[in-house]
Amino acid sequence: MAKEKPSVLVVDDEANILKTMTICLEEIGLNVTSCQRPQEALQRIVKQSFDLAFVDLKMRPIDGLKVLKEIKTFSPETTVVIITAHGSIESAVEAMKEGAFHYLQKPFDYLELQILAQKALEYHRLRKEVENYRAQLRQLTGTENIITRHKKMLENIQMAKRIAATDLSVLIEGESGTGKELFAQLIYQHSDRRDKPFIKINCAALPDNLLESELFGHVKGAFTGAIKDRKGRFELADGGTIFLDEIGELSPSLQAKLLRVLQQKEFERLGESKSRKVDVRIIAATNKNLEQAMAEGNFRKDLFYRLNTVRIKLPPLREQPEDIMLLVQYFLEQFSEGQKIELAPPVVKAFKSYRWSGNVRELENVIKRAIALAKTNTIELNDLPEEVRFALEKPVRPLSLEEMEKQHIKKVLQIAKDLNEAAEILGIDPATLWRKRKRYDL
Repeated sequence: MAKEKPSVLVVDDEANILKTMTICLEEIGLNVTSCQRPQEALQRIVKQSFDLAFVDLKMRPIDGLKVLKEIKTFSPETTVVIITAHGSIESAVEAMKEGAFHYLQKPFDYLELQILAQKALEYHRLRKEVENYRAQLRQLTGTENIITRHKKMLENIQMAKRIAATDLSVLIEGESGTGKELFAQLIYQHSDRRDKPFIKINCAALPDNLLESELFGHVKGAFTGAIKDRKGRFELADGGTIFLDEIGELSPSLQAKLLRVLQQKEFERLGESKSRKVDVRIIAATNKNLEQAMAEGNFRKDLFYRLNTVRIKLPPLREQPEDIMLLVQYFLEQFSEGQKIELAPPVVKAFKSYRWSGNVRELENVIKRAIALAKTNTIELNDLPEEVRFALEKPVRPLSLEEMEKQHIKKVLQIAKDLNEAAEILGIDPATLWRKRKRYDL
C-alpha cells in the first residue's frame, strides 16, 4: 500500500508566487492545495485537514493573521508557516505568538522553501507523535503508577498481581531507578495484607550496627544512647509487609538473622535474649547480581533461595524505547501544575537518543529540571542537562588497534629527530619500525 503524501495548503493572493510554490513543494513529494483567495482557504480548512499550511501575511480582504486564527480553530493540528515581506517581520513574529511554526521571508528561493517545508513537516510529525503518546497515556488503566507499554514490564505487572494474594517471598531485581519500590507497593496493594502496615527500609542507607537496631529493635541499655526500648521495622510490620531495598548490602551477620526470620518467623531485639514471633511477608529488592555475590562468598545461598521464591526482573529503560516518550508525557503532566508544556523537536530526539543510565528516576529528574528552567511553555534543548543534549551528537566510531597504532607511530615520527630515536620512544627495534612504516604507508 502506497504511503499517503503529506498534505499542504498554500494561500497567497499573487498567482505567480502561488504557482512557483506549488511546483516547488510538489517536487519534494507534498500533496499541494493552492488558494489565491483567502476566503476559499477558509472554506477548505473547515472541510479538509492539512498537515502544513503556508499563508501569506498581507492579503485582501482577509489577512494572513485571520487565516492563521481560523486554521488554529478548525484544524489546530495543522502546522502553519507565515509568508512575509521584508517590512512585515514584526507582524510575522506576532503570528508566531499566535501559533505559527515559523515565517518565510520574500523573496525566497526554491531550496529555502523546500528546507523550511521539510523542517515544518518534521515538527508536525513530532507533534503528532507526542499527541499519540498523550492519547496512549489516557488509555492506560489498571497498571497503578507503573506507566508502560513494554511487553516484559506488562508481564511483570501480571506476575506481581498473581502472586500478591500469596505469602510467598519476592525478590525484585533491576538497576537503580527501574521501579522496584513501585512493584513492591503493587504487590502489597493487591495482597490480603493491604490493610496492615507496609514498612520500607533501605539496607544501604545505614551502617551495620544501626541497621540491626532499625530492623529488629533494641532494649534500653543495649548500646550508648539506647535510653528506652524501641520496636524495629519487623515488629512494626507484624501482620503486614516489609520491603527490604538493596538487600545485597546486608552484612553476613544480618543475613543470618534475616534468614532466621524467614525460616522460623522469629527474631530478638538488640540486647535481649527473648525471642519474638512475627508474621511478616518479605519483599526484597537489589540492583546487584546476587548470583555473583554468592559465588564471591558475599551473600548466603540459603538466604538467596529463601528470598527467591518468586523473582521479578525489571528491564532497564534503554530496553524499553516505546516507554520513554510515554513516561515523558506522564511526568510533564505530573509536574506542570496544569500548564500544557510542549517539547521542541530536538528535545524529543534527545530523549529518544539518550541512554538513561539512571533509568526512570533520572528521566523524572530531567523533566522536573527542564520545567523549572524553561522560559516559556516549550522545553528547549538548552533546558536539558549537558549529557542529554550531547546524545544528539553523532557518536564517533572507536578506532581499531591498527588505526590507533598508525596514529601513534605518525605522531612519534613527527617529534623524533630520526628513525632510531622514534624506535626507541616506541620501544621497538628500527627494523620493526621500518616494516610498520611500510605497512601503514607513513
